[in-house]
Amino acid sequence: MVELESPQLDSVFHALGDATRRRMLHALADGERTVGQLAEPFAISLAAASKHIKALEHAGLIRREVRGRTHLCRLAPGPLASAHAWLTFYERFWTGRLDVLEQLLREEDSRPPTIPPQGDER
Repeated sequence: MVELESPQLDSVFHALGDATRRRMLHALADGERTVGQLAEPFAISLAAASKHIKALEHAGLIRREVRGRTHLCRLAPGPLASAHAWLTFYERFWTGRLDVLEQLLREEDSRPPTIPPQGDER
């Protein structure tokens, strides 16, 4: 059963709803990064990057480790599984609908063409 009401799922989709955060997650898939490294590709301040990172942390998508003055972030993909399960439910729904549509179109294509009756022109 797909969990429809979950604060964590809400947080995950909120975090994934921003392109900057999605790109940060993508970068973290290659390995840990500092906050500065995550902010670097964007025209944003470290404070703005930190807000994005906090949203990702709140969703449980990343873990931050402090080593001295350096904050290292790493991907924590576990919560993506619940988002994937939610999306998979709807993927099955739409696949089923599209399969029905495909079958109807194939049936329509296999019927012999009908010629409309010639009407009187007045």
